[in-house]
Amino acid sequence: MKLLTHYYYILLAIATALILPFVLSSGSLASELLIFALAALGCNLLLGYTGLMSFGQGIFFGLGSYAAGLSLLYLRVPLLVALMAAVVLGAVAAAAVGWIAIRRRGIYFSLLTLALGQMFYFLAYTLRDITGGDNGLLNIPRPSISVFNITLLPNETQWQYYSFIAIVFVVAFALLQRAVDSVLGRTLLAIRDNEARAAALGYNVKFFKLVAFTLSGAITGLAGALYAVLIGVAPLESIQLQASESILIMTVIGGTGNLFASVLGAGLYVLAGDWFSTLWPRWLMLLGILLIVVSLYMQKGLWGLGAQLVERVKSIPIRKARSDIKQERNP
Repeated sequence: MKLLTHYYYILLAIATALILPFVLSSGSLASELLIFALAALGCNLLLGYTGLMSFGQGIFFGLGSYAAGLSLLYLRVPLLVALMAAVVLGAVAAAAVGWIAIRRRGIYFSLLTLALGQMFYFLAYTLRDITGGDNGLLNIPRPSISVFNITLLPNETQWQYYSFIAIVFVVAFALLQRAVDSVLGRTLLAIRDNEARAAALGYNVKFFKLVAFTLSGAITGLAGALYAVLIGVAPLESIQLQASESILIMTVIGGTGNLFASVLGAGLYVLAGDWFSTLWPRWLMLLGILLIVVSLYMQKGLWGLGAQLVERVKSIPIRKARSDIKQERNP
C-alpha cells in the first residue's frame, strides 16, 4: 500500500508537469511555478516533516542563484555542472546554518534563521564585485544540454527551457518522495511529533535535523539556480527575507507533511500573484488576505481541504445506507 502511495504522488508530479503547457500560455510562468514548487518542497521537508519553521530558505535560494550565475558567466561550464555547483553550495550552506540554528528550539530557532538570513543578505549586498550588489548578476546565459557536441535539449525558448525544468522537477520530486517514505522520513516525523521521546529511543535528534537541513538547502539551491537561468539574472531579491517568506507562505498554503501539497501551494501563490498583479498594484496585500483565510479556515492547507472533500464524498453512500436501514426498521 505504501509503495502504491509512493508512486501515486510521483505520478501526480508527472501529470502536473505535463498538464501545465496546456493550461498556461506563458512558458516563463509555468517554469516559475515548478521552480518555486521545488523551493517549497525543501521548506516542507523542514516544516512539515521535521517541525522546524525556518526563515532562512532565501539563503539557499540566493546562493544557488549566485553559484549558477558565476559558474556560467566566468567559468563557462555546462548547465548541468552549474546546477550541481548550486546544489553543493546550497547543501554546504544549509549544513552550516543548521549546525548553528538547531542548538535552539521553537521561536529561538526561527529567530536564529532570521538573523542568519539577514547576515547573508548584507554580505551579498556588500560583496558587489562577486554578487553585483543591488544590481545582481546580469546577462546569465542559458546554454543547451549537449553531449559530445550533440544537442539533447535546446533551451533557446521559454517552453524549451520549461521542458528541462520539468525533467529536473520530476527527478527531484521522486528522489525527495523516496527519502520521506524511507526510514529517514519516518524518523523525522517521530522527531516532529515528540522530540523528547525520539531522543529517549536513542535517535540522534540533532544529526537527523542537520540531515533534513542539508537536503532542504540542496533542493532550494537547485531551485534558485534554475530561477537565475530562467530570468537571466541572479537578483539580490533572491536572498532577501521576502524570498524566505514567500517560500514559507507557499508551503503553508499548500499544506505541510505532504510533498505534493507544496506543489499546490506554489501553484496557487504564483498564479494568484500573476493574476492579482494585473488587478491592483498593491497585490501583495491580496495575497496576505489569502494567507489569513487559509490560516483561519484551512489550517491543513489546500491538500487538507481536498482530503476533507474526498472524505465527505466517500461518506455520502454510507450515510445513505444507514438512512435506508433506519427506514426499513421503522417503516
